[in-house]
Amino acid sequence: MAKKLYVCTAIPYVNGTPHIGHALDYSLADSWARYQRQNGRDVRFQVGTDEHGNKIAAKAAENNMEPQAYVDSMYGNFASLMKALNVEYTDFIRTTDGHHKGAVQYIWQQLMQKGYLYKGVYEGWYCQGCENFVTDKEATENNGSCPDHQAPYQRLSEENYYFKTSAFSDKIREVIETGRMKIVPEFRKNEFLELIKDGLQDVSVSRPRKNLSWGVSVPGDDSQVMYVWLDALSNYITVLGYPDNPAWQEYWPADLQVIGKDILRFHAGIWPAMLMGLELSLPKVLLVHGFVNVGGTKMSKSLGNGVSPTEVITQYGTDAFRYYFMRHIPTQEDGDFTWEKFETAYNTELGNDLGNLVQRVAAMITRYQAGVIGDAPRAEHDMGPYRKAVEDLEFNKAFDETWVMVRSLNQYLEHVKPWEIAKQREKDPEAAGHLEEVLAHAVSTLLQIADLLTPFMPATADAIRNLFESGVVPSGQASPLFPKLYLHTPDPHAPKAN
Repeated sequence: MAKKLYVCTAIPYVNGTPHIGHALDYSLADSWARYQRQNGRDVRFQVGTDEHGNKIAAKAAENNMEPQAYVDSMYGNFASLMKALNVEYTDFIRTTDGHHKGAVQYIWQQLMQKGYLYKGVYEGWYCQGCENFVTDKEATENNGSCPDHQAPYQRLSEENYYFKTSAFSDKIREVIETGRMKIVPEFRKNEFLELIKDGLQDVSVSRPRKNLSWGVSVPGDDSQVMYVWLDALSNYITVLGYPDNPAWQEYWPADLQVIGKDILRFHAGIWPAMLMGLELSLPKVLLVHGFVNVGGTKMSKSLGNGVSPTEVITQYGTDAFRYYFMRHIPTQEDGDFTWEKFETAYNTELGNDLGNLVQRVAAMITRYQAGVIGDAPRAEHDMGPYRKAVEDLEFNKAFDETWVMVRSLNQYLEHVKPWEIAKQREKDPEAAGHLEEVLAHAVSTLLQIADLLTPFMPATADAIRNLFESGVVPSGQASPLFPKLYLHTPDPHAPKAN
């Protein structure tokens, strides 16, 4: 039986529209899942939305709505983005789902019974935008204001329940150092180990109902509401059916969790502590991607430099989005987007390198061989570097390997000049066979390129297969895979103004 695998993505708050970071989460996880399925594995793939907390309640109030009605109206924005991205998830969880809320209360009770929860008084700083308590040191370093939300920290004094994260410091350090819970890339692992060199601090996991009304009630203490991280992090197992559906054990522990670098400390600190407290296995790998900057500057609402994933997809197509953000944004580091960079990659690499190549080969087979491909033996290019790149979670490098084949095939056609061979057929009896061999080689290479693109650009891979896989190129002019577009940069072929 094929091994069952599980990939998870972080669940975003529904108080705004999806951004590039969310789209990157979904694209990376979807490509990993598609690669595994392509290789015969059963993959479960979770996505979802985080729907509790004060900022959700505040947004609902701004819109004169009850919180539940507000989240009901908002979660679909994320489902729509996943559909636009052609993401094949298996499970969509909302933290307002009845099963999830009951499971989170069960988790609370288990941690309480084992002595890992206690009541204490919190006195300190809090950022509502991050739903995060902030140390005095961090508040001082940031001049009393959250750098992500450009809003002053609030000073709080309240009675909360605390989770004894500190009890797991040594164990967490050990599993990370030994790679039993692997953090990719290595430099993120080292950053986190430096962060916890003095140990993890206990974290507040509830707030008084008078200060946080929208959330899951603490079992046995209705005056308290669960704080967002314990509620949200649990989703990775509750979506599988934990604790009441035994099927959850077929997929847990997660083989891969995809997260942004800004939430690593929660996923490498609080989350494994929760799992250790529950005596459950830890996720195998945390893939930590960086931020997408715009022209070298971090995206922010205050600067108004955000880029909507929907805008890119609507203008250029799903696979063009997936291509740029998984090839030109390094999987494990920060990357940069400008419309100029995007459009250059679209027109030169997708339009010229790949799109024209596919169209030329189809056109030559149609013109010279009435659409009949002939015997196209399976291409035997070395897949090792590509597979290593995917398995090392460096998808940008997997694209680089694929483009080596794309460019090599272009160079091969320029070198052998099948159009010249076609002219010799009347004089040279061997020319027709030679031409058939050349075009069959081109087709077999394109079909292997389609296989390599399947995890990352599934629609493009299907389009290439639909053209060539049957052995006969469909009649009618093949439409360009990536027609030239100059929506944000000057068209070099446009007439010059006088």
